[in-house]
Formats: sequence, C-alpha cells, structure tokens
Amino acid sequence: MLNLTHLKVLEAVARHGSVTEAAKELHYSQPSVSHHLGRLEADTGAKVIQRVGRGIRLTPEGELLARRAAEILGRLDAASAELAARVGLRAGRVRLAGFQTVLSTLVPKAGAELARLYPGVELNLVDAHPVEGLRMLRSGHVDVALIFRNADTPPDEHEGYRLTRLLDDPLHLISDRPDQRLEDHRDSAWVGGCERCRAATLTACERAGFVPRFAYTCDDTVIAQALVAAGMGVAIVNGLALAAHRAPGVHATRLSESPRQICAATYGDPPDPPPTTALIDLLVSAARTLG
Repeated sequence: MLNLTHLKVLEAVARHGSVTEAAKELHYSQPSVSHHLGRLEADTGAKVIQRVGRGIRLTPEGELLARRAAEILGRLDAASAELAARVGLRAGRVRLAGFQTVLSTLVPKAGAELARLYPGVELNLVDAHPVEGLRMLRSGHVDVALIFRNADTPPDEHEGYRLTRLLDDPLHLISDRPDQRLEDHRDSAWVGGCERCRAATLTACERAGFVPRFAYTCDDTVIAQALVAAGMGVAIVNGLALAAHRAPGVHATRLSESPRQICAATYGDPPDPPPTTALIDLLVSAARTLG
C-alpha cells in the first residue's frame, strides 16, 4: 500500500534529482530519505531509483510514480485549503499562476482588493506561461491559472477545465514613428518573443503579405519597447503590455487582428472554494477597469 510520506520523498528526489537536496528540503537526514525510498520499493515491488556513479536517477517506474505522486500531493494540498475555507472567507488560501502582463496589470488590482475585503485569505502568486500554468492547475499546485487564447489552444471544458472570460486584449504595432502600418515594415527588423510566443506576430504579418525578419528575440516587453524606442526595430505587443509599461518614444497603432482573450481557468467540478470564487470575481471587476 502506498504511503504518503514515501510519495513525498520520491517527489522531492525526482524534482531535485538528488537525495541530498531532497533531504535538505524535507529536513530529513540522507539515510532517512534512502530508508523511505527503500520502503517504497519494498511496498510496491518496483525499483524506483538506480545508482549512477555518485548520483542517482529514476527508473521508468520511478518516473511514473513520481508524476502521480506530484498530482496526489498537489490535490491533497488543495483539499486541505478547501477544507479550511469551509469556515468562510475569514481564512483560507488561493494560489494563482499568471503570465507577465496580467501579473503587472490585472492581478495587483484584484489582489489588493482581496486583501482589503478578506484580510484572512492568503494569496500566493507564481509567474508561469499559460501552458505551464494549466499543468500546475491540473496537478493541484494552483487554484487558478490565467491564460490567453491566441498562442495556445484553450482547454475544452470536457477535459475538466472551466474558463471565465475576463477581457479581450487587442494587438498593437509599436514603432518609433506614429501612424504606421504593417505593410510599411516588410523589410524592417522585428523584435519577437520565443518561438511559442511569436504566433500573433507571424499571423498578423502573414495576413499583410510578408514574413517578418526577427532580428531580436526577447520575451520581456520592457526591453522590447526600449529597442523599438531606440529605432532598432518594430514589434507587435498586446494592450496589457502597453498598460503595464509604455516607453517614451514608442508609438502604438491598434491592429484589426482579432484580440486574444484573457481567461481565468479553474479545474474540476464546481463549486470552487470560496477564496477562489472571490478572487475570480475580483479579477472580473479589475478587468472592467482596463477594458
């Protein structure tokens, strides 16, 4: 029979790739960690780690069990928070994963109001791309994930995700000159994000009849705007990025492309715990002030 302590040890070893680091995190001795792993192997009849030189690595069976352990422990943590929240919004916790532009615009407004209205509720934040945020949501490590629809296909509700639409976030062409069109920059240098973040720029330029030449790769919109303001290139950014920071000398022209949709995702059957529901309601209100 599986033991939660043994699973907790395996998950920590898998995450760190080291018995020593896992022991430090768990405040166990190294022999104690090794003992728990040995007991796990004895209980399951499966070998979960292999010695490799002076280190270790997980066997395929160990990797499978470690993934499931992460989900189980995340769900257990979420269940504890939900149970505590049953007493109402006098206490509890809500964990949110969001990406850069929502963490610098929507979330501070909603978070400040949550603290004012419900001072006993703890808000934990983590900076995560929507893909990673959804993984964390599904495994129970966060309660809400803020996502956008244009660069990643949103989850279907039958997969267990539930979406609350917060706002539409329009695209803007930014350059160091006013009243520019995409067609004016067929031969310009472009500032773009990583491969998975360039979808909106590539689609908009392709519809204008050309493929942009990316001279600079940068996911930080502050740096991207600084490069544009210096005349080193042009870029396409979203409205939230401009709301979070607008560099002097940057001119923005709103594009006719379909805006991306910003959504709050939760997972599992309703209802959500009271702190989660309260935070989503406040995110909806904050979105109205930016719309």
